[in-house]
Amino acid sequence: MADKYKIQGGTQLKGEVNIGGAKNAVLKLMASAVLAQGESKIYNVPDLTDVDIMLEVINGLGIKTSHDKKEKSVTIDATNITSVTAQYEYVSKMRASFIILGALVSRCKEAIVALPGGCAIGERRVDFHIKGLEALGAKIKIENGYVHAKAPRLVGTDIYLDIPSVGATENLMLASVLAEGSTRIQNAAQEPEIIDLANFLNAMGADVVGAGTSEIVINGVKQSDLHPIEYTTIPDRIEAGTFMSAVVASKGKAIIRNVFPAHLTFFTDKLIKMGASIKLIEPTAIEVSCKNRLNSINFVTQPYPGFPTDLQSMAMALLTTANGVGIITESLYENRFMQVPHLLRMGADIHQDRNHAIIKGVKKLTGATVSASDLRAGASLVVAAIMADGTSIIENLHHIDRGYENFDAKLTALGANIIRYSEETENTKGFKNESRV
Repeated sequence: MADKYKIQGGTQLKGEVNIGGAKNAVLKLMASAVLAQGESKIYNVPDLTDVDIMLEVINGLGIKTSHDKKEKSVTIDATNITSVTAQYEYVSKMRASFIILGALVSRCKEAIVALPGGCAIGERRVDFHIKGLEALGAKIKIENGYVHAKAPRLVGTDIYLDIPSVGATENLMLASVLAEGSTRIQNAAQEPEIIDLANFLNAMGADVVGAGTSEIVINGVKQSDLHPIEYTTIPDRIEAGTFMSAVVASKGKAIIRNVFPAHLTFFTDKLIKMGASIKLIEPTAIEVSCKNRLNSINFVTQPYPGFPTDLQSMAMALLTTANGVGIITESLYENRFMQVPHLLRMGADIHQDRNHAIIKGVKKLTGATVSASDLRAGASLVVAAIMADGTSIIENLHHIDRGYENFDAKLTALGANIIRYSEETENTKGFKNESRV
């Protein structure tokens, strides 16, 4: 039976929480390990369903893998590849797995990869990926829901992306590693996960320059230049931002560890403008607190280093009870406001007009039964439930499980009244203040 969260709001979060490895980085590192013959090992790997899906994609290529959840590591032995087909069964579940296309084309000179799936947050076309691969010399056919790419010879070239697509940047980086000559990706994505990918590739023997800027140059190397490595993934900035939001929402005070504060500069600045206090106490630890009612702000989601679209829904949850009126403009995905109808059920005052949301702060939210429609919308409903009066039920946890490891356990450790249960074993035991339900 499907699991649900039962959350009793009104408790201040206090204590410490450790952030796990970045989901949006580790999935791409796993695909990159396919490039080098031999056994690579990646550390700081979160235990997420998305990681399991990527392992299935890689296993389907005939590559040996293992996942040590206690050690938080995955091992990928890409000595031999027996198939160049990434099956629809797995790729359709998670868009990030589409990056296997660039890795296979680079190493095997051929790839058959299902068109991607994942959260239904809007149109995320693959034409930038396809055009870039064709510019490198690949011949592409799209048939029966699969992209079939053949590239007996890849030659470096200049590629300009119409938008700084993270997925296209990553796919083209992988495809260019073994290309002849140099490839220059202009208007490239600049996310920290792009830098992590470049660092991984360079440690493996590739030659990537400029990651983190709008222009990345990949100087092609030979297959014999690549070797397996051990590598530790960066912390997950979106998980960190989610816990920052939860602490602020509860008017609590907590230390968030294993975070790179520089990756959250824009988001942190907005929280401070709303009235939160955020202090750097160690190079990889921040103290987050909030005492008073927040103030409304306006913001537009933008590619990094702008306001991250993955934290837009968390900010919206905070704005629902802030002083004044806030306006959010979602510039990246047309369906990224899927949390709105559920926040309305909890008493929020939100008017949506296409990619704009106008949020008028109300005195309080009240508990309700709501449903996670996608990964980040689901997380925002958890934040909203923590700040609401009464009890909330959150359904469709499989979306949240894609991006948050032990989410309820971490929140419980901070003092949240949250339990996870299935319909078969439904009970309310575990709440600290049962009389408040």
